[in-house]
Amino acid sequence: MVKNIYLIGLGLIGGSIALSIKQKDPSIHIIGFDINEDQVMLAKKIGAIDEISPTLFPNLASVDIIFISTPVQQTINIIEQLQAVELKQGVIITDVGSTKVKIVECATKYLNGRIKFIGGHPMAGSHKSGILAAKPHLFENAFYILTPSEYVTPHDLSVLTEVLDGTKANFIEMSPEEHDKVTGVISHFPHIVAASLVYQAESYEEQFPLVKRLAAGGFRDITRIASSNPAMWRDILLHNKGPLLNLFEEWISEMERVKSFVENEQADQLYTYFEHAKQYRDGLPEKQKGAIPSFYDLFVDVPDYPGIISEITGYLAKEEISLTNIRIIETREEIYGVLRLSFQTERDRELAIDCIGKYSNYDTFII
Repeated sequence: MVKNIYLIGLGLIGGSIALSIKQKDPSIHIIGFDINEDQVMLAKKIGAIDEISPTLFPNLASVDIIFISTPVQQTINIIEQLQAVELKQGVIITDVGSTKVKIVECATKYLNGRIKFIGGHPMAGSHKSGILAAKPHLFENAFYILTPSEYVTPHDLSVLTEVLDGTKANFIEMSPEEHDKVTGVISHFPHIVAASLVYQAESYEEQFPLVKRLAAGGFRDITRIASSNPAMWRDILLHNKGPLLNLFEEWISEMERVKSFVENEQADQLYTYFEHAKQYRDGLPEKQKGAIPSFYDLFVDVPDYPGIISEITGYLAKEEISLTNIRIIETREEIYGVLRLSFQTERDRELAIDCIGKYSNYDTFII
């Protein structure tokens, strides 16, 4: 039975894990550490942890599970240092990193059979960061990937998933290699593409000054992930080098194929290309959380006149529906509605659709 947990890193992910554990089983004692003293104090204040550790490695002899919720390179550094720390026999150590091969290899190298290392990757996040953005339901309906090392037994996995049961996540077990290839396709490489599109737009701005203003609509939306933490993505790309190098080659080949369609004016092939992409994209799950945090946006087709924002927000306020952002769309190509409302959850967006329909005749759209 798990009684004591040590959690390193009290940001959005670590904080949300702690809150979900405490909500399910308040009797579990959680000790927390973070290099940011303000974060760890806030974590104690909001009840995410029971005790603050003044050092990275306090007395861990009675700790049953250690969660490492830090960037990938820091996680590897911590694992290397743990080999010299006195730990409980059979302690479970897990992480939350976005790459898994190098982390599990490191754990296998430095931690022997007395320690059960289970790589972890909760595939959910938020556009906000820090302990104050943490929520016990952050991982609800999200995939939580587990990549156990060679010493891990089915019982060890069940112990960890039982502790994490309060997250209401969907647990999936796969090898570290499978994980890194899959996340490379659906998360890591899309961030590269988004950043490269931004670079391309910037290169045209000097010649065409209107680029930045026109990019405020759909272009800004499809490149949102380029605004992610640069240091984090630098490390992720370096740690997932192998799969990404293969994806670069495949992407270049794919672009050459489309380029040839355009160059040779192959209308039928172009139509089929976009039709197939549309069908596959339209068939993706809508309510299932994936590797990239979802944007719960709602577009509202309203006339652009003074007071329209306060009118819409007034409707939402009546029903006590919280907004995270609201923006007037200027460049509306392929976007329905002049207002874009952003919400924290799918549920809030659904409530907003009902609310706006209740108080007005404005049409709402999800894209």
